[in-house]
Amino acid sequence: MSSPRVLIVDDHRLFRSGVRAELEPLLEIAGEAGAVDEAVEAIAEHGPEVVLLDVHMPDGGGVEVIRRAAERGLHTCFLALSVSDAPEDVIAVIRAGARGYVTKNIAPEDLADAVRRVHDGDAVFSPRLAGFVLDAFAGPAPHPETELDALTPREREVIQHIARGYMYKEIALRLEISPKTVEAHVSSVLRKLQLSSRHELSRWAADRGL
Repeated sequence: MSSPRVLIVDDHRLFRSGVRAELEPLLEIAGEAGAVDEAVEAIAEHGPEVVLLDVHMPDGGGVEVIRRAAERGLHTCFLALSVSDAPEDVIAVIRAGARGYVTKNIAPEDLADAVRRVHDGDAVFSPRLAGFVLDAFAGPAPHPETELDALTPREREVIQHIARGYMYKEIALRLEISPKTVEAHVSSVLRKLQLSSRHELSRWAADRGL
């Protein structure tokens, strides 16, 4: 099994130091970050293959890190490492794009194994959390036509451009509206479709040939 380069993201420096000390004999540590902006910049700078990601941080937490990394086209795997085992936290970060979720009472060897497995393409969860995820994703998907009918013509235009990879400013120029209006349309679409990130929206639109 491969040994990926890991970035540790947590807003508690003492916890980061502890995780680093435990994992350094087992994995290559690419760096650390303690806030959302710092985490996104560290992903861009160090190019880690796996990001160990705290869920609750100021300025949006783990979900916001995943969202911003996707917007910048930064490709990495995310493994949530959190003290929380609340279903809403687990589901939110998985919907955002994390490949797994483990709690902070995990043994160092098991954490290193989880990092390797996520890097190799597996989805990894602490045992009692797997049920939350299965329950959340087990329901039938809404019919595509019903979802599209809920969107305004302008919202459909915006997501078509997002699916083609345009940034907010580029969409604003093409549609002759302001970037803030584009952002408002995207927020509305995410709410209507019950998605949590621009990355998810792009995938949703691409799956439907938009």
